[in-house]
Amino acid sequence: MKISYDSKVDAAYIRLKKGRFQVTTQRITEDIAINYAPDGSVVGIEILDASKYILEHKRPQVKLENLQPA
Repeated sequence: MKISYDSKVDAAYIRLKKGRFQVTTQRITEDIAINYAPDGSVVGIEILDASKYILEHKRPQVKLENLQPA
């Protein structure tokens, strides 16, 4: 997983799969969209106006639960 942020446009992208995909995009809200691969798996999540969701003055916390090494 890779999380990137572009401060110029205030957008974040959470990439869940490596590689290049022809994606289908489903807009969940005005600010959030999910990109799907042809097999239906989630490739990534785009967040516009990301500073509304990720506070600039704090580091976002990521909590991983019940994950086993592959």
